[in-house]
Amino acid sequence: MTLPTDYFDAMYAGSNDPWGFRDRWYELRKRAVTMAALPAARYTRAFEPGCSVGVLTTDLAERCDTVVAYDPSRAAVDAARAAVTTRSTIEVRQGRVPQDWPEGTFDLVVLSEVAYYLEPGDLTQLVDRCLSSLVEGGTLLSCHWRHEVEDYPATGDEVHAALGERRELYGLVHHLEEDFVLDVWSHGRTPSVARREGLVG
Repeated sequence: MTLPTDYFDAMYAGSNDPWGFRDRWYELRKRAVTMAALPAARYTRAFEPGCSVGVLTTDLAERCDTVVAYDPSRAAVDAARAAVTTRSTIEVRQGRVPQDWPEGTFDLVVLSEVAYYLEPGDLTQLVDRCLSSLVEGGTLLSCHWRHEVEDYPATGDEVHAALGERRELYGLVHHLEEDFVLDVWSHGRTPSVARREGLVG
């Protein structure tokens, strides 16, 4: 079963940063790996569902003209808005994916620590919506914790296996550690970074 909004509200009732996104070295390092894995120097419009307190959102804004960020928890949305208050290029909304989805298209969608909260039907719908809103050649980045959590309907490995089955997605980056897995796909085949910059034929 997909986790309800009340689950996340309870997490934020106990802490204003329940996963330690702001301070844990694990999270700081993982975020740096995430940003380094993005194949384009610049993106036009990004979507980040499950933005929590907005730390990755802030980093994405350094590389994106516009970032749309969702979270199901009102407390998380308030914290994220406070974190990005000086950045007019970031829009933070309360929303629950895959049911809620922003209009328009994106050249970057980031699924960071969010998809294992979904049961299989909702996960399939999430991937469908990612693909329908990604422009041709757009980037889909997914990064998830690999250890099992009793409350979660899926593991990070299961999420990435489901994403990897989609023929529309062409693998660009696969980074695997004991603790997390990170994959980057292109919506349709695209040249590597070196090929785009003329370093190889």
